[in-house]
Amino acid sequence: MRNRAAAFLTVEEAAALAERFRAEGKRIVLANGCFDLLHVGHVRYLKDARALGDVLFVGLNADASVTRLKGSGRPLMPAAERAELLGALRDVDHVVVFDDDTADRLVARLRPHVHAKGTDYTVESVPERGSVRAIGGQVAIAGDPKSHSTRDLIAQIRERFR
Repeated sequence: MRNRAAAFLTVEEAAALAERFRAEGKRIVLANGCFDLLHVGHVRYLKDARALGDVLFVGLNADASVTRLKGSGRPLMPAAERAELLGALRDVDHVVVFDDDTADRLVARLRPHVHAKGTDYTVESVPERGSVRAIGGQVAIAGDPKSHSTRDLIAQIRERFR
């Protein structure tokens, strides 16, 4: 059973844990994103990512990087709350918050066997592709077709509750 005492790991804690899992022969998968307003597309992405290995780490963009990536007014929830929600999902083994706009440094530290991205990417367009290849890992696309987005949910909520 997973320990939920801490909602998320630091990058250093996650790297040490990943090294232990690697030594045990476990296949490590890393997925990442902002997960600003959790929706079914996120759940399907993480479920498919988890099926690619033995242990799923989810890299969660810190609040400042979400603002840089998504704009003013985002994130809607602070990283600690987003991490707690992700950590409550059955398919997520560990959540690690990181400060960068891409997960390149997280990939370098965790050295996952697989780096999974959602279907809004192709293997060629994944920002961390070079970092994944540099550590001998593979990039995989996971989840259902991109028909759900936080941006669209926010717009729908604004429209319905004007």
